[in-house]
Amino acid sequence: INLIMFNNRIYGLTKGQASPTSEFGKKTKSTPLGSVDTPIMPLTIALAAEASFVARSVDTHTEHLQGTLERAGRHKGSSFVEVLQNCNIFNDGAWRDFTDREVREDRMLVLEHGKPMIFGKDRDRGIRLRGLHPEVVTIGEDGVTEADLLVHDERAEDPYLALMLSRMFWPDFPVPVGVLRAVPRPTHDQLIEEQIATAIARSGEGDLARVLRGSETWTVE
Repeated sequence: INLIMFNNRIYGLTKGQASPTSEFGKKTKSTPLGSVDTPIMPLTIALAAEASFVARSVDTHTEHLQGTLERAGRHKGSSFVEVLQNCNIFNDGAWRDFTDREVREDRMLVLEHGKPMIFGKDRDRGIRLRGLHPEVVTIGEDGVTEADLLVHDERAEDPYLALMLSRMFWPDFPVPVGVLRAVPRPTHDQLIEEQIATAIARSGEGDLARVLRGSETWTVE
């Protein structure tokens, strides 16, 4: 199953009510004084549910979106992709602060497996881990080198790096796009088939009629 979530921060099909991803304080027809709900973070929720493939792309970044969806489709198992999408009528410019061509290189982080987290028009900024928290640094300042930067590992078995990336967002951080996590794991149907094969090898083919007449039944007088 490939789950693709089109996130435009609004309920556009029903004329513009606040949605679970709307910004805090968002004024809509259903929240005229501003939304008081803390917006959910879809990628964080997917990772908390132990998803084995989690990614994000943008509707107008067509080549990146195509590549991300192809990766999701080829993943052995279920996948979750968040697509940041605009809603021209009810929430125009939902992500424009960091997706527009003029600013996206400085405000978005394109994730590549095995490569340091570098961004910026001049490729001179990056993400470094400071204690348990990420921080934005400039390469060449205060002795920072490329070797100090975090290296993306989408195949890490533990989800800690992916969880950190899922919570990074503009304006405090560049917005990560690409594959946050892609780990190989037996699929549900494979595990069930293995259980059935093990049971048959141990006890032979099942007999449903014998089970129905077995010791776990009783007669109601």
